[in-house]
Amino acid sequence: DQYINGWYHDPIIFGKYPEEAVISLQNMKIDIPKNDFDIISQKIDFFGVNYYSRQLIAYDENHSLKFKHVEGNLPKTEMGWEIYPKGLYDKLIEFNNKYKLPLYITENGMAGPDKLINGRVHDDYRIKYLNDHFEAALKAINDGVDLRGYFIWSLMDNFEWAHGYSKRFGLVYVDYTTLKRYLKDSALWYKNF
Repeated sequence: DQYINGWYHDPIIFGKYPEEAVISLQNMKIDIPKNDFDIISQKIDFFGVNYYSRQLIAYDENHSLKFKHVEGNLPKTEMGWEIYPKGLYDKLIEFNNKYKLPLYITENGMAGPDKLINGRVHDDYRIKYLNDHFEAALKAINDGVDLRGYFIWSLMDNFEWAHGYSKRFGLVYVDYTTLKRYLKDSALWYKNF
């Protein structure tokens, strides 16, 4: 967690790298920059959270950082990411307590096996995903988290960096040949949410 999250978050908010990560890297004889915190550490108005899934790890003596990624057994999205709404709740609680800033979920969503059939995309899996994550966010609010906004990724199917047009995250289906757009069932559900 210190390498994936804290290494990027802590310098902005606290003006230093996470202690556990620094010790680990120093033990590997890696120099840690110390003169850029005046630039990195700035007052910010809110903390943005992009959440899609969890990552499970296990101890690995042979890895330089002493861990390896392991597969979980939960349902997965088209990206192969586990669907784990409780992780969103856990991170919102952690970030709220640690950083003491208003929070926004700046990205959350899923790629699904969307198929356009007779002008419709029936994506009940996305509706369930979003509903379960909204419930996790509401639980966090009810438990004292200052969560002020929630942005779904994405409005429309788009170009995904490493996957091109092969993964569909949008609430709106895009026919990449004609560029015609179709509201998926999830968009219609969200409209009335």
